[in-house]
Amino acid sequence: MNPSVAVKIFEAGKSAGADFVEIFEEETRSSTLGLKSCQIESATAGTEYGIGIRLLYGTEVLYGFTSDDSEEALLKLVQTLAFGRIAGKPSMPFEFAPQKRVADYNGAAFKDPRVLGQAVKQDFLFRADKAARAISDKVVQVGVSVTDSCTSITLLNSEGLNLVFDRARLRVNVKVTASDGTERLTTHEAPGALGGYELLGNYSPEALATESAERVLRMLSAGYIQGGQMPVVMGNGFGGVIFHEACGHPLETESVRRGASPFCGKIGEAIGQPCLTAIDDGTLDGVWGSLKCDDEGTPTQRTVLIENGILKTYMSDRVGAAEVGIARTGSARRESYKYAPVSRMRNTFIAPGKDSLDSMIASVDNGLYAARMAGGSVNPATGEFNFAVDEGYVIRNGKICEPVRGATLIGKGHEIMPRISMVGSDWEVAAGVCGASSGHVPVTVGQPTIKVDQILVGGR
Repeated sequence: MNPSVAVKIFEAGKSAGADFVEIFEEETRSSTLGLKSCQIESATAGTEYGIGIRLLYGTEVLYGFTSDDSEEALLKLVQTLAFGRIAGKPSMPFEFAPQKRVADYNGAAFKDPRVLGQAVKQDFLFRADKAARAISDKVVQVGVSVTDSCTSITLLNSEGLNLVFDRARLRVNVKVTASDGTERLTTHEAPGALGGYELLGNYSPEALATESAERVLRMLSAGYIQGGQMPVVMGNGFGGVIFHEACGHPLETESVRRGASPFCGKIGEAIGQPCLTAIDDGTLDGVWGSLKCDDEGTPTQRTVLIENGILKTYMSDRVGAAEVGIARTGSARRESYKYAPVSRMRNTFIAPGKDSLDSMIASVDNGLYAARMAGGSVNPATGEFNFAVDEGYVIRNGKICEPVRGATLIGKGHEIMPRISMVGSDWEVAAGVCGASSGHVPVTVGQPTIKVDQILVGGR
């Protein structure tokens, strides 16, 4: 971004009466190499570039974007956004603060995908494929992919912010399909982290493929659970997706400021039992959903949302913080320059407790052990959710018994929170992607194993 052009953009926005003007310039290079049917199926790469301009009138947001970085196009965009607005006072002479540059990843260890190319990924793909197929002849299909992205963002605003931040992420996906001749079932493993090709050494393709293959074979031969209201012990790691969807979104100021959250006005109130503490932390080193600063340039932080069952705060961006009346938490996020930022989750999880898996299982006479969750759906305004269980087992007389498949968990997040009565110490997090009004962003979900005293379980 040419500094003189940026100043003209700020002056144009201020002259049109805007209280705040922001420029978000982004270039992202991404690539994916995928294997299927024992051969390389796809190799894609691309670069995306563009500039987003945001004008704020109080907390009213006007946003537009373009891939044309000429002065004429950018000033026309400002004029279009501000069309019909009452002109403001001429802006004062503007000066940038000294430029600051930050990176979300470890620069010393970074192996740049843009330099090394796609060939580095091939060995990983073929090793995973071979390992999965060696487990059983019931494994009929294996899909493996490695995706990377490298992003450079320049963020300037009319308050003097002058920030450049570099982001890099890598994610692998191992998907295994098995068949008994009558039915087919698929499961997968998809870890990810901040960084480049140095991360490939952190993941064993054989371990990921073996875990996926063994799980899908266990579930392929499983029966179905008898549905109904029952206690559920939910496994660690990706089990946190229910908290993310059913409670995380309603705890974003984007929901709260619109009155579309069951948690509106409940800061300081008990919404769970004392064993429940939930956190959204953007500062975890190297973790998939972490970032040094959010997409408004606010440094990220560890935000305690629920502490010992008490609602403490919400996740906020600039607009949400102003409307709800809380401090900014560094939670403003967007998929790309094509979106205005709103409050979003980063690494959201239930904090570890002191209970053991054995004690949780022993406390259940008849219920479900949801060892691993899959996807689902939720209504953020009501907290109503419906999630599939990827790997489940019947709990009978305090013991884990036969595997079951096809189970679903149905309920409302704000009603389920008070029913979490036991929280384990086996905390883990898992990578994911979250879609909302500002696009799809990398997030991490997590929890230790927990016990929910009662939840509606759907069967076949």
